[in-house]
Amino acid sequence: MSEQKRIVVVGAGMAGAQTAVALREQGFTGPITLVGAEPHRPYDRPPLSKAVLLGKAEAADVAFEIDYEALSVELVLGREVTGLRPGDREVDTAEGPLPYDVLVLATGAEPVVLRGSEDVPGVHLLRTVEDAERLRPVLDGQRDVVVVGAGWIGAEFATAARQAGCAVTVVEAAEHPLAGALPAEVAAPMAAWYAESGAELLTRARVAAVEPGAVVLADGRRLPAAAVVVGIGARPATGWLAGSGIELGPDGSVTADAHLRTSLPDVYAVGDCASFPSARSGARLLVHHWDNALQGPRAVAADIIGEGADGGRGKAYDPVPYFWSEQFGRFVQYAGHHAPGDTLVRRGDPDGAAWSVLWLREGALAALLAVGRPRDLAQGRRLIESGVPLDPERAADPDVQLKIAVQKP
Repeated sequence: MSEQKRIVVVGAGMAGAQTAVALREQGFTGPITLVGAEPHRPYDRPPLSKAVLLGKAEAADVAFEIDYEALSVELVLGREVTGLRPGDREVDTAEGPLPYDVLVLATGAEPVVLRGSEDVPGVHLLRTVEDAERLRPVLDGQRDVVVVGAGWIGAEFATAARQAGCAVTVVEAAEHPLAGALPAEVAAPMAAWYAESGAELLTRARVAAVEPGAVVLADGRRLPAAAVVVGIGARPATGWLAGSGIELGPDGSVTADAHLRTSLPDVYAVGDCASFPSARSGARLLVHHWDNALQGPRAVAADIIGEGADGGRGKAYDPVPYFWSEQFGRFVQYAGHHAPGDTLVRRGDPDGAAWSVLWLREGALAALLAVGRPRDLAQGRRLIESGVPLDPERAADPDVQLKIAVQKP
């Protein structure tokens, strides 16, 4: 592509910052503008539920170690983008339009707000540095906390709050933790982790109302709450694209193709705001995790620069999804993408300190959950990539390394 073309990246999180870096690493020398709604230099979000929340790190400590000046990347911070006009090749902001030749959407995801709690004092979300800093006094004061949602963020916040000495109650509408991510037979044993840490987990519990100082459940129970932390999911931050003509999926994600191109010419989407087709998984994936925001920008940069085959396009973007979570003294990792019809294989006792679960599809490993077994994860991720079939009996033996549990011809 012409080096005189101007690339604008909207969203200064991991995906946006890494897109700028990848463009420079792959040889693009034209102008790059990175636009972020927050006033901070781009920073890493996983530490928010750990180090920043517990006062062990400040905003400056979690900023990416990227020298934007050395990369000749223009940082435009504290500037929210409000609209896209593809006919004029401009994005709108309160300070005026920004023209582009190539546009990369990297606006991430925004937490789902608990209905009826919007104007209640003491209700918190956990996505930004400011969110974590507002919650610090709650933990410092060892206050009573109610967490709504026993998903990944709810578990991580409950872990930090218990470490700080808070009384913690977690309210989950489903029958088990992580109901949106894992089937009951896999996630149910994780319920015991809450009690071990001293937190109370209430499942099949729906919130009827949030009042100052209390959460009222549908069955009439009132839970004292100096603070309420809501972790009931996230949705792609794509509302600002309304009227632009860009194709969005039912989940609100930008519908990208196998090269992360959108339905509009010279517009790409990457990270938490974009879904993409996965031939490996046989599904369109929307991956709200750090690793996707790291890998996707490299694919976008390669396609923009046009160094690949297939009419200038690089290899189709189809990574093995991966994420991790630190909760209740355990390191939990997941790779791949499982489906309801996959065969479940257990490795180890789920009531023990370390165990794994495999999902096999037509004999090959489709996904893996590892609790305290990082070697399983590392080997399993490579097996998912290769697609080789496994021997289910050998794979179920926790003393047999996964890499040697391959089905013999």
